[in-house]
Amino acid sequence: MFVNHVVISLIVSSCTIALIFLIRKVFRSQMSARWQYNLWFLLLVALTPVFIPNYFFDFGNVFVSGMNQRNEAGSSLLAAKAPVFENANWVQDLTLSVNRYTPDSFPTILVGIWGVGMIICASITLSAWLKIQQIKRTASVITNQEIIELFEQCKKDVKITRNIVLAESKHVKSPMTFGVFTTYVVLPSHFDEWLSINEMKYIFLHELMHKKNNDIVMNYVTVVYQLLYWFHPLVWLAFREMRVDREIACDVAVLNFLDKRNYPEYGHTIIKFLDKESRAGNVVLANQLNGSKKAVKKRIEKIASHNAESKLLQLKSTFIFSMMGILVASQVLVGSALADDRSRYHFQDDRTIYEDLDNYFRGYEGSFVLYDWKADQYRIYNKAGSTQRISPNSTYKIFLTLFGLETDVISRESSLLKWDGIRYPYEQWNHDQDLFTAMRYSTNWYFKELDKSISPDTLQAFLEQLNYGNYNTSGGIGEYWIESSLKISPVEQVQLLKAFYTNQFGFQENNIQTVKDSIRLSEKAGSILSGKTGTGAVNQKDVNGWFVGYVENEEGTYFFATNIQSEDDANGSAAAEITLSILKAKGLF
Repeated sequence: MFVNHVVISLIVSSCTIALIFLIRKVFRSQMSARWQYNLWFLLLVALTPVFIPNYFFDFGNVFVSGMNQRNEAGSSLLAAKAPVFENANWVQDLTLSVNRYTPDSFPTILVGIWGVGMIICASITLSAWLKIQQIKRTASVITNQEIIELFEQCKKDVKITRNIVLAESKHVKSPMTFGVFTTYVVLPSHFDEWLSINEMKYIFLHELMHKKNNDIVMNYVTVVYQLLYWFHPLVWLAFREMRVDREIACDVAVLNFLDKRNYPEYGHTIIKFLDKESRAGNVVLANQLNGSKKAVKKRIEKIASHNAESKLLQLKSTFIFSMMGILVASQVLVGSALADDRSRYHFQDDRTIYEDLDNYFRGYEGSFVLYDWKADQYRIYNKAGSTQRISPNSTYKIFLTLFGLETDVISRESSLLKWDGIRYPYEQWNHDQDLFTAMRYSTNWYFKELDKSISPDTLQAFLEQLNYGNYNTSGGIGEYWIESSLKISPVEQVQLLKAFYTNQFGFQENNIQTVKDSIRLSEKAGSILSGKTGTGAVNQKDVNGWFVGYVENEEGTYFFATNIQSEDDANGSAAAEITLSILKAKGLF
């Protein structure tokens, strides 16, 4: 979910900004000016993942618990017969609605607000770009040969060979550099009347340093990030400090070219522009020699205290930056893991046929997965939908029953639970239930009680053992599987049903058989249908319908999962009817 990623990104970026400020303060004397500026690139790293598709951070099952095998000996099948629901109206799916106080449109509203804010900020940025275009159009190329020779010498000193346009304009009050493809260094009109040759040299060296260090490109990059994060005040504060550090880094680079006795004159050159108007309007896309009085004061203090940077300082700077880089990268990976709600199952199988079953799903967003065990082949309708993880709702009761049997909370002979006394809208729920009646009527209170009787750690261990979808129980015991945190895709439903059917995980055989008997629905012409419906109702609307199970006949065993979704009327009954129509058309049931 995009909003989820944005929230995690805000946390990660805020922590990164705080760390950078802390490192700059604590290790101020241990890092060179350039490396202090480079620290801000780590912020760009922290801000980027939210806009990168999730699959770039997918590590498959590297961090997922393996499918542990249990070698408990299976006991013989019990003599007790399971009820046969041949004449029961099992297609009728009973459920209760959950209430959500956050409207479904809330994420859309947030994205809309973000988009509007970005458009407004983009308009301001466009204004800045138009201002630069005006400066370009009105600037006069400098023709004074002495000044041109000085500029060319400065280019040689900083080892720049590309052509750079040197011009002057009445629209600027402070020297500035802009332009990615064609770079302009623009000075105020008649600058040669009040600047000495040395002062011009200092200005040229400073502006050329911006070009050499690709600061012009980075200026555009930071503006883009400010557009994307216009709502994040810490990002604005960070980029303001980043620009100051960039100017200081350029100042220090220039000082390294000068003799120590020239330092005061270089500082006075910068101060001279304080008397001028500090900014020519909105020109955030350009690098300017001048800035706010606070920023200039900070730069002058740095110039006044500047000493030649030793190799030891460079080594310290590199080490501190590297450690900070590792820390930020760790934050990003952890943040990406937290933001990734594992909303999609990554399924690849060469033995898959994708089918067009649109006619069966009219009025619904839906998917259908069928696995032919004998042929080892999948048939899938809606490739994207088949791997989208969705709340399992009552289909989870298949495995919750198995967990209850495995932990001896219930047994085949002793599964009766007392009615909790709450009056439910379905009369079938308002009395004591055993496993078979509870499964037949999908009695929620029975399975919630079963859920609460198993320790949370044991439940989590079972879910991880089965690799059940995203195995997320954060929604709360008795609630996590009902339109909440636990989610699973149709493909995974089929794979787990097959693993359950063959007892791939080594559960007790009598418990497997008990669950099989509890979900047996109907028999027709030599084919046996077993399965479970599920309905997700939110704010009194049926938004999510499931039917999962398998068909056994002489030809083999076929595992299926159908899911449908809509704003209303998407329930387990409708999913079951769609499934029966498809199975009938395929001659399976």
